[in-house]
Amino acid sequence: MKKILAPVALLIGTLAFSQVEKDTIESKAKEIEEVTFVARKPTVESKVDRTVFNVANSSILAGNTTWDVLRMTPLVSIDNNDALKAEGESVTVYINDRKSVFTGKELKEYLQTMPADNLMKIEVITSPSSRYEASGSVINIVLKKRDDEGLKGSVTFNNRQNTQNSQYTNLNLNYHKKKFTQTLVGSYSDNVWVQKNSLLNTLYENNEVTKIDNDIIYKGKNPSISSTSEYEINDKNSIGAIFEFYKGIRSNSSETNAIINQNDNFERSYIQNQTSSSSNPTFGTNIFYKYYDKEKNRILDVSLGTNYDAESDNSYYLKNTLTKTGAAYVDEIGVLTDVENRNYYVKIDYTQSLGKSGGTFEVGGKMNFNNNVIPNSLYGILPNGLSKNDTFRYEDNINSLYANFSKTFFKKLETRIGIRYEYIDYKIGQDIAGTSRKDSYGSFLPNLLLKYSFSDKYDLSLTYNRNLWRPWYSEFNPFLLPRNDGLYTRGNMDLNPNPSDRIYMKFGFLKKYFLSARYTFTNQDYWTDYVVENGAKPEDKKTISQESNFTGNVHKYFLYANTNQSFLKNKLSVNFSFGWNYIDNSDFNERNDLKGDKYLSYWAGSSNLTYTNLFDKNINLSAWVEVSNQNNGNSYANKTNIFHNISATKIFPKTQMEFSLQLMNIFGRPNFDSTSFSQIGTFRNSSKSDWYGFSLTFVKRFGNQKVKENTKTDVEKNSGGGK
Repeated sequence: MKKILAPVALLIGTLAFSQVEKDTIESKAKEIEEVTFVARKPTVESKVDRTVFNVANSSILAGNTTWDVLRMTPLVSIDNNDALKAEGESVTVYINDRKSVFTGKELKEYLQTMPADNLMKIEVITSPSSRYEASGSVINIVLKKRDDEGLKGSVTFNNRQNTQNSQYTNLNLNYHKKKFTQTLVGSYSDNVWVQKNSLLNTLYENNEVTKIDNDIIYKGKNPSISSTSEYEINDKNSIGAIFEFYKGIRSNSSETNAIINQNDNFERSYIQNQTSSSSNPTFGTNIFYKYYDKEKNRILDVSLGTNYDAESDNSYYLKNTLTKTGAAYVDEIGVLTDVENRNYYVKIDYTQSLGKSGGTFEVGGKMNFNNNVIPNSLYGILPNGLSKNDTFRYEDNINSLYANFSKTFFKKLETRIGIRYEYIDYKIGQDIAGTSRKDSYGSFLPNLLLKYSFSDKYDLSLTYNRNLWRPWYSEFNPFLLPRNDGLYTRGNMDLNPNPSDRIYMKFGFLKKYFLSARYTFTNQDYWTDYVVENGAKPEDKKTISQESNFTGNVHKYFLYANTNQSFLKNKLSVNFSFGWNYIDNSDFNERNDLKGDKYLSYWAGSSNLTYTNLFDKNINLSAWVEVSNQNNGNSYANKTNIFHNISATKIFPKTQMEFSLQLMNIFGRPNFDSTSFSQIGTFRNSSKSDWYGFSLTFVKRFGNQKVKENTKTDVEKNSGGGK
């Protein structure tokens, strides 16, 4: 940690001294003629229900994609499975208040094609109102809106050097004339990602220990294009359409070496080589209508959309096994998959200010239909216990209604009360195996927000949220498939949703310092579990990972401190946060016969520093450091990771060009190391990340680059409390 903080502190200290000296020498009357980035807002704003990361004028955007900036967003972390989390909890991602259809690795790849240059801000909403389809916290990615007359845009070229080289390019165009606005964004990336995994799996029975070394090379070529058209019919009515296309053309190869011992005696070993190629096209369309009455502060949003996602994959596994008797055998498994997912929805939102009372009423609903099909076919020399083919089908209909009421009393007490009701009807099944499940249930999800301002410098807020996290459709699929490390994986048709309750308190003082405390409770969840299935012969034994239901009370406590500071005439902006986490897993572990720690306690923190216009030479600097652990359910971190990023950008205002250099984790390569506990044993996975090295970026802009926020009215800014 000292190795990282020392050079960063030295860098900032040197810049601060140089800038103070320069300001003293130069005349105070001198004005800077050309400053491209002007900080109008603090980099990080802490509000009652969310933390806002204002990045529009920050040097942190240069050379990064939206995914990269999310990594550096306060409260946000990303685990070794590329799952986004806020304060350690699962999140739902929105883009301009429109729910993203992507999750997991697909979300990562999509956001990697979205240039950070388009970002206005990132909102981490830890206490979302009933308007959001949230099963936890919400990350809302707000893009810039350009509506000055004429054509404007930018071209970006990026070259990134990790273990191997990757390239990224982007074209961003915007045209506005009178009442019509058209935005077109196209990008293409060619990425190579190298990962090294070490697994140590211990089964309690016979003290069986498996040591696995796994090297993987991922390659992906990802073209994408998005188009947004909006036309203002008159002062109150506007219509628009959004079209998105993304395609993942992927291939990967891996080599695995494993040794299995029982009671310290050699049992068997294997070497597995795997190759895979896949194509994943995604189409999204959205047509929207908006009514906005300025005088009466009424807003009506109507949105209809469809999403289509497909994946064609061909994976081949060659596994050579040697037993303690000297016998050798070969498994040759080919996997063909051709997934098709269809989504249709209609959504209506209405917001109304209640005249002189000062209240705001919000109501809306959504109808959502999903139809997902996953066919799997196996070929080759298959081990016993594997089905050759089957087709998994998942269909659901989710209907939801919500209402929010917000009002301020005595000019000091802000309130918001909301309720959301969701009803899901779904059916799942396999064509050949004949297994099926049909279920439906409704859920009321209340939320409450209170904020009392003692003065303009001191305030105290309290929020409550009831959440429900549902299994993803693929997690239900019970078809048994090989993994690239020699183990197997499958879904579980018996999975249940995870309900939770969250209470959050925040105290703000002097508009710069914030202290918060959070309590989260759940009594049922689902996590990755492991089972062992024995065959007729020892070589048919399989260790299988699957999602399983875990009952038991889990209590999570969190204390957090955050401050935002500006120095040197607002040129240096610093955000620093630090938190303490405590998890009570005692009941959870006892009920599920897990031998993990009953009580967990750990620290986590992050800091963002940005320096604008160094030496009045249009040089912007940024630095970011994060210290974090990842403890989730039955999985415990063995190592504290320290992430860091340093970048410098030189801007040429007259030619509207900029160059940037970015250094990623150069003082230490991240290593995700955790142990999962199951009834049958422990499973440790250590993954050495490829997120390190450097990148160079060139950006050429043209036209008027002025932007404004997407919100139009006080109703939109204030509805939902604390926006």
